[in-house]
Amino acid sequence: MPGMSNTALVAAQAPLPVPVAGHALQSLKAGTQQFLTFRVGEEEYGMDILRVQEIRSYEKPTRIANAPEFVKGVINLRGVIVPVVDLRLRLGQAAEYNDFTVVVVLNVLGRVVGIVVDSVSDVLELAADEIKARPELAAAVDARHITGLGKVGDRMLILLDIESMAGSAEFGLVN
Repeated sequence: MPGMSNTALVAAQAPLPVPVAGHALQSLKAGTQQFLTFRVGEEEYGMDILRVQEIRSYEKPTRIANAPEFVKGVINLRGVIVPVVDLRLRLGQAAEYNDFTVVVVLNVLGRVVGIVVDSVSDVLELAADEIKARPELAAAVDARHITGLGKVGDRMLILLDIESMAGSAEFGLVN
């Protein structure tokens, strides 16, 4: 992956336990937030690190009959059955499974869910002045699930409200 060392790549694909994310938050400056950044197609997204339980290499889930195509199935995560949604398919993009494809395991709405993304990039800390209001445009992601745009150097991150997205009826995980 461009810009990531082999060590960073292994770390990105290894499980990230909750205590690691929680520990990282202790060093936050006032008025900042941490985001896990990831790629879906050509776009770079960010989500609140507090929602992330761990990051796993992609393994083919057990398919569930009559599930929408973007619901890949379920995995057994240490005794917990976790539904897995391919965010790429949900956003209408092609899904190619390779060594960089990962499942980000999230705690949202009191449930554990997994989302498949092309790759995980980084954990970034953004100050309030580095986050711009969401645009009022038609986009692949419903604008109500975008909390804003993060500016990091010359990069723009689409910041997602992953909890509202996973809880929406069209995401297909919560009744």
